[in-house]
Amino acid sequence: MDYLGRLATCAANVSIGALPAATVAAAKLVLLDTIGAMVAGSAQPENVRLAALASRRSPHGLSTLLGHGLKSDALLATFTNAAAGVALEMDEGNRLGGGHPAIHVIPGALAVAEERGLGGRQLLEATIAGYEVGSRIGGATVARPNVHSHGTWGTISTAVAVGRLHGLRADELRHVINLSASMTPANTWTPALEGATIRNAYPGRSGLEGILAVDLHQAGFSALDDAPSDVYGTILAERFDPAEAVAGLGESYRIEQNYFKFHACCRMNHPALDAVMALRAQHRFVGDDVAAVHVTSIPFGLRMLETAPRTMLGAKFSIPYAVAAALVLGRADTAAFEERELDDQRILAMAKRIEVTADDEMALKRADYPTAQVKVELRDGRVLSHTTGVVRGDAANPVTSEEVVAKFLSLTADRLGESRAREVVKTVGTVESLDTVRSLTALVAPRT
Repeated sequence: MDYLGRLATCAANVSIGALPAATVAAAKLVLLDTIGAMVAGSAQPENVRLAALASRRSPHGLSTLLGHGLKSDALLATFTNAAAGVALEMDEGNRLGGGHPAIHVIPGALAVAEERGLGGRQLLEATIAGYEVGSRIGGATVARPNVHSHGTWGTISTAVAVGRLHGLRADELRHVINLSASMTPANTWTPALEGATIRNAYPGRSGLEGILAVDLHQAGFSALDDAPSDVYGTILAERFDPAEAVAGLGESYRIEQNYFKFHACCRMNHPALDAVMALRAQHRFVGDDVAAVHVTSIPFGLRMLETAPRTMLGAKFSIPYAVAAALVLGRADTAAFEERELDDQRILAMAKRIEVTADDEMALKRADYPTAQVKVELRDGRVLSHTTGVVRGDAANPVTSEEVVAKFLSLTADRLGESRAREVVKTVGTVESLDTVRSLTALVAPRT
């Protein structure tokens, strides 16, 4: 079975004119959501400095550094924008596989499309193609326990999207998939769990390598005939199943089966946070009413137990902190994880009263079994319990498009200004009609 040939053919044949309206609409929402994550994350101090460096290193570049009003070349713009896009943990993902496909597709696709003066239709087609292949390769992979999903098959996602923008045929896309798989920038979960922001560079690295894979193809470099099986099947994964990568191929597109984040932290926190927010809404208690909390989570949750994280990123990868912040503050948005909240004694005291255990059957991919259970013991003696299945925002537990737009506005209005942010929403809504994506990227600069 030439699974790579089938994936490449699918990617080569993506055409807006032949796609269902629902697929196009889903791709636009994913594009909008990812731009929002990149713009919001661009304000982080390290990302401001990174953007300035990227602009200085490529002063004649044509690709926009989102949220900065600066430009660089496509390589450095991809790296910078992707790093910003994961900084606040608000980027979308895919439960079926691939981790967070959009942040491994859109930064590179947008930068290259802008550099080449291409239109919105080409951008959307490239995004859908790259998302499809990357998420399917990711879904066919059972990564080793300490291998972080960010960046791992992101090289393939970016390479396919950029290959589409270069007009590559199916056989050429197959070659690009193999080149990019051998350029996989693998890394561990440890920096995320310890709050080291080098982790935010993972998707930037894979995006940069994905663009280079297309360059290497055009330069005549050769590749393995099946590089994903070589890299994921022997080094980075416990198992790689090529048949799974093409199961159901052509029946629907993965970009329609994604999830949007509505808590500003690691996805593995979300089931517990959904339960906490549901309990608060139903029973109207506040943080001072809580005596103790017991969270049953997925097995990986036992690695996310830091009760006093020292950095914003570390807090986003802590179940006790995230749950405590939600109980004390009544929210789990970006503000709940800012550095100034990390010393809030109310949150720190609450975090110590949160016990976390694991259920080996729980898995975020599953829709037929709980993903978390939360029991809250109140000081008045009541014990409240809520069980989460598929988390809110997933295609299997969807939100409205208006909620995704509202999320975008909340993330970007401070940086872009309210009117500019709404103009971005309007432009993305008709992006396929743009003669050049520069009409969109010109809008994604800070207000003056």
